Amino acid sequence: MAQPESASGGSDPGESIDDLSTRVAEAKGYLRIDELRGRHEELEALAAAPDLWDDQDRARAVTTELGRLADDVSQFDGLMASLEDVRVLLEMVHESAAAGDADASLERELTTTVQDLERAVGRLELQSLFQGEYDESDAIAEVHAGAGGTDAQDWTEMMLRMYSRWAERRGFSVEVDEVTEGQEAGLLSATFIIKGRFAYGLLSAERGVHRLVRMSPFDSQHRRQTSFASLDVTPFVEDLSSELEVDEKDLRIDTYRASGAGGQHINKTDSAVRLTHLPTGVVVSCQNERSQHQNKARALQILTAKLAERARAERAAELDALTGDRTDNAWGSQIRSYVMAPYQLVKDLRTNVETGNVDAVLDGDLDDFMEAELRRKRENTP
Repeated sequence: MAQPESASGGSDPGESIDDLSTRVAEAKGYLRIDELRGRHEELEALAAAPDLWDDQDRARAVTTELGRLADDVSQFDGLMASLEDVRVLLEMVHESAAAGDADASLERELTTTVQDLERAVGRLELQSLFQGEYDESDAIAEVHAGAGGTDAQDWTEMMLRMYSRWAERRGFSVEVDEVTEGQEAGLLSATFIIKGRFAYGLLSAERGVHRLVRMSPFDSQHRRQTSFASLDVTPFVEDLSSELEVDEKDLRIDTYRASGAGGQHINKTDSAVRLTHLPTGVVVSCQNERSQHQNKARALQILTAKLAERARAERAAELDALTGDRTDNAWGSQIRSYVMAPYQLVKDLRTNVETGNVDAVLDGDLDDFMEAELRRKRENTP
């Protein structure tokens, strides 16, 4: 996948290891590892208190933060240990070469280890790009068919699978809450929740319109067809009561029989719920839970999250009016093209990252695109 080369991409393993050491040392500073260690000790003391679970909300907050800090510190310490190990391996390679008995298998192991370490350091550096209040949150994702008729609806279903596969690759969970089937094939829309640390921060880089070019399987003459589908993303926070409260008087509640795609997408029920927020016109549906009560509760969570995000966007627009227009036009515009005919290419129009392996991308290989866009946004943030 074409993207800017890493500084440690040279052929000399020693130079690569030195560069990785420098990058890890820099990460220790901007990720505030020493502060995290101090906070980790504080949280361990709180978690050991016998009255911790007297306040269950506070206990959950403490244990969640403790787990995340433990992961961060463990990840950093693991990288430090790996750096020491790879230096030892480098010495062994040098010693065998100096003795006139170069070991090809040892050299291959060194190359592979340096490459693995490069990826691990990249993942550590990626965390520095998550500065938003909700970047660590789960994500509510919605895909919607755009122009292109049946092909666009099929593309929408392909996007649902693409992001589901991406989530599975990262060990995230996926919960499909609502799907609306297309007239002939595919989906008009789908709402799904991806749960995992930084799910929202990562998926926010995918927000926008996605363009597919291929030979249409729905055209009797098999002509080339261009179709569009969009992804919208909202942070999913279990409890937003402190930020926003929805008055049930402002809701219209409709119940209906689910008619989803079935199979891997949804469990059919007779208790689907649609909520319409009358003051704003925001509509949310849920049909994946077992009961009408559960569907209503989940729909209300999603609605609250969407209304909270709407309020945040309105506040940001007010700031824009005061500070001037920003040059970020990722909202509602084509961000990426997926070309399957007459050639194979996926290209992001914001970062110019591209690859000819379209099948891998459609199977969820999206991390390079996401990271490049997060870096671009970080560089363009005042």
